Amino acid sequence: MAQKLDRAQVVDTALRLLDEVGLEGLTLRRIAAELDCKAPALYWHFANKQALLDELATEMIRRMIAGSEPPTADTPWQRQLALTCRTLRRTLLGHRDGAKVFSGTRLTDTGHTDRFEGQLGSFVRAGFTLPEAVEAYFTAYSFTVGFVIEEQAVHPLPGERAPGYDPAERAERIGPERPLTAAASTDLFTDYERRFERGLAIVTAGIEALHAEASHAEAPPAEAPPADRTR
Repeated sequence: MAQKLDRAQVVDTALRLLDEVGLEGLTLRRIAAELDCKAPALYWHFANKQALLDELATEMIRRMIAGSEPPTADTPWQRQLALTCRTLRRTLLGHRDGAKVFSGTRLTDTGHTDRFEGQLGSFVRAGFTLPEAVEAYFTAYSFTVGFVIEEQAVHPLPGERAPGYDPAERAERIGPERPLTAAASTDLFTDYERRFERGLAIVTAGIEALHAEASHAEAPPAEAPPADRTR
């Protein structure tokens, strides 16, 4: 008699297959074949592929949280945000198409909310309103996921390089008529670690600048000095 499948077993198998075949090749039928069962057996756990992707994204977050220490309550928002984005990037890079799997999914439990509460709290303690805090976090989060999607298009897994992204070949295809675009090839498709840190710094500086601008605009006008009545 075949062993009864559980949800965790399906998720573990799906993550392993994801690294082998990528998001496009990951199907319920293929997972079922790997588990030596029929595809309908998986529908007890996941109604469709999107439901499976939601769970895969959630499992990535579970593992990320389990493998990292939360920042302390007095950690400034800038450091908390950088830590969150760096940890998320490492997590997504741990699986082929990890960022594509994660993008647009709905997390299936609330295990991540303690970290999110701490992140929002660091903004609020610094004087952000809650809507401003959410906007700041979402901007940095979107930058991180989008950056990794582009990074994994070039490097599906560490040590791999997809065809078509060689800077010299791209520059040659573009030709000397567009010298700036051709020369940009190296900056577009290499040195992702440095470029991520630079992009994160740009996002953080933008958040700081907008918050300072908003705080200045909301500050009450300074009182005029008392009139000199000695004359």
